[in-house]
Amino acid sequence: MKPYSISLEVSGPIALWTRPDTLPNPVSYAAPTYSAAKGLFEAVVRWKSVNVRPTRCEICAPVQFHSYAFNYGGPLRDTGAIKKNAAKQIFAQVLINVRYRLYAQADWNRGPNGEPAHSPDGACSPHAYVDAFSRRLERGRWFHTPCLGWKEFVPDFFGSLRESTRACESEHHEIPAMLWTVFDRPQEGQRGREMYFPQVIRNGILEYREGRQHHAQ
Repeated sequence: MKPYSISLEVSGPIALWTRPDTLPNPVSYAAPTYSAAKGLFEAVVRWKSVNVRPTRCEICAPVQFHSYAFNYGGPLRDTGAIKKNAAKQIFAQVLINVRYRLYAQADWNRGPNGEPAHSPDGACSPHAYVDAFSRRLERGRWFHTPCLGWKEFVPDFFGSLRESTRACESEHHEIPAMLWTVFDRPQEGQRGREMYFPQVIRNGILEYREGRQHHAQ
């Protein structure tokens, strides 16, 4: 059975697709990572029986980096700041005025032996998933609120592809090692080693492709 194709368009005033090597002051990739794109699709509907695999991202607005700063009061502060109840100021390089067209394929979530991880009973099939995805996207009903990297960066548009939107052909980027995933399985995975693949953006188009792996603990 061939996988089913799905797509969506998303835009917003600010986004951050964090490069892990730039923490604690994060810098964004020029486009969503594979796992971030997967999260945007699964924000609409998420089923354990179906795996959504992003295949393509079209950057539809010029890439613009912008400085962003905020005060952080969470548990990742150093010990001295926690004792003093003092906030830590974090600086980031985010993207502004972003717009993307994202494409993916929906297929059975398969186990180690290649068989569907859940019995194909029809109600939980990829075909049924696509129908549910289309209805919910059209009605603006989400499994959880979609975000552009960080939870506080919410879209100003999230819906079906618009005819007026096109890939920005002036955007060309080579990314030697782009974060792919931090989980050991497509669905219900455990946190494992970070996996990276080199990615290339040409004429505003990023094709999500696995290549020679780079791992990090």
